[in-house]
Amino acid sequence: MILELADIRIQPGKQEAFDAAILHGVQTVISRAKGFCGYKINKGIESPERYLLMIFWETLENHTVDFRESPAFQEWRSIVGPFFSAPPQVEHFELLSKS
Repeated sequence: MILELADIRIQPGKQEAFDAAILHGVQTVISRAKGFCGYKINKGIESPERYLLMIFWETLENHTVDFRESPAFQEWRSIVGPFFSAPPQVEHFELLSKS
């Protein structure tokens, strides 16, 4: 399983609208993608414009090819993109250990 970690910064004062948008986007668009295994969203306390979106994929290619090269990616970005203050920083991780 692969973890996609997206560090998202949004425009100040837009948190309430973004909360609804990111949930809507994940639940209606990303969750239908091939290889989607689940997600977590955390929002900053000290930095209220910062969000960490964690999406679990079966394979790296499920995210980088199957989703990112599909029309669903454009649909996702149209939902959340207007809130971004900068492009999200996205990295992928594989599990080393679990308790």
